[in-house]
This record gives sequence, structure tokens and C-alpha cells, in this order.
Amino acid sequence: MELNLSGKNVLVSGASRGIGLAIVNAFVGEGCKVVCNSRDKKTLMASIAGMDSCHGVAGDMSDPIQAKLVVSKAIEILSTLDIVVCNVGSGTSVPPGEESFVEWQRVFGLNFFSATNLVEASREALRETKGVVVCISSICGTEVIPGAPVTYTVAKAALNVYIKAISRPLGDEGVRVIGVAPGNILFEESGWDKRFRSDPQGTSTMLEREVSLTRFGTAEEVGDMVVWCASEKAAFATGTIWVLDGGQVRS
Repeated sequence: MELNLSGKNVLVSGASRGIGLAIVNAFVGEGCKVVCNSRDKKTLMASIAGMDSCHGVAGDMSDPIQAKLVVSKAIEILSTLDIVVCNVGSGTSVPPGEESFVEWQRVFGLNFFSATNLVEASREALRETKGVVVCISSICGTEVIPGAPVTYTVAKAALNVYIKAISRPLGDEGVRVIGVAPGNILFEESGWDKRFRSDPQGTSTMLEREVSLTRFGTAEEVGDMVVWCASEKAAFATGTIWVLDGGQVRS
């Protein structure tokens, strides 16, 4: 399918590994120019080494000042912004029932404020290009997944509501915003990678019990969905959350 994304300017946060890096590769494959962001500059630059259409800009998206600086640098490099992907996040937290105020702050910073900060910082640039925002959420934000951290679940649920609520004011400015909610995604050094290596039988049993397609998703599959959501093929979609979970979510 021709997505007509060639020449588009893209900013992807959380782009040094896993899903973020797969999203970068998907946009590069469509002929886009990409500014990649991560807090870890060394890892980021190593990840995109040799990718001529990519530039790395380090910064912490959970800090609104740094988010603005990253967006300013991205515009300096690319001149304009057509697409912004908010991918910073982590499902690592304390077990359910052991939450603390400090942990709530940390998890919301990573999984919620990293997105709102980036949207706010890039809003003016996206208004000029009638651009698109894609936020990476999680199925944990759509329904309670047994065993998932409560902090992460609530932060992603907040992100999903934010996407729906901000779609109207952004839509008035010609900007679309979409969420992609992956399920169990397997990539090197991910939580599922470590769990599968330590307990392959238990992990396989979980997939057979919980996931209709009885397998993990891949980071590349998430990247493919993101570029489609950002393309003109999804031009009538905004304020919605697309689930990519192999049939795990029941509600």
C-alpha cells in the first residue's frame, strides 16, 4: 500500500531501542526524515549509526523544558514537523498494592507527562503542517490486566482519555491524534524476552490461555501500524485508540 509519507518530517521519542527504534525504521522505510529522541544519548547514537535520514537529539520528555528544547532542535534540523510519535514509557513498577506517592510520580512522568509535554511543545509546529500525533499506549490502559502494575495501568488509562479529550481542540487546528495500544510485544532485552527465557513453558501457556493468536507481537508490527495511522490512509481517524494485541483484550 502506498502511504505517501515520503519526505515527511518525523520526531519519535523513546527511539533508542525496541518499539521506538522499530517505529523509526518503519518511517525511514517510507522515505521520511526522522529525529530520534532518547534520554540516553550514547545508546541512541549507536542505535541510529549509519542511518543517513536520522538525527539523534537527547532529552527527557518527562521534563517540559527539555521537551521544548528537543522539539526546537528537531525543527532546527528538519525545518518543519509533520508527525510526532510519543513513545516514551515503561511498564516496570512496583507490584499491585505497593504503590507510593514517589512511584506514582515516576510512572506518570514516563507514561503520561512525557506525551503531554511533547504534544504541547510540538503543537504550534504541527498546526502549521496540519500534522499528526501518534501516542504509544498499552492494553493495560483499556482494561485491567491481571498482575500489571496499578501505576502503569492508571497512567496509560489517563493517556487514552487524554488522546480522546485533546482530539477536539487539536482537530480544530487541523491536527490528528491517535493512540496505538500494543499487547505483549517481544523484542531483545524486553521484559517478555527475559520472562520467556527464564520460563518458556509458563510463558507459552499464558499466550495460549490469554491471546487469541497464541503468540507475541513484534516491534515491527507496531511500527507498521504507527506509520499507517500517521498516513493519509487514516485521514478520518482521530481521538481513537487502536489495539494491537493478537486478541487479548476481552472488553
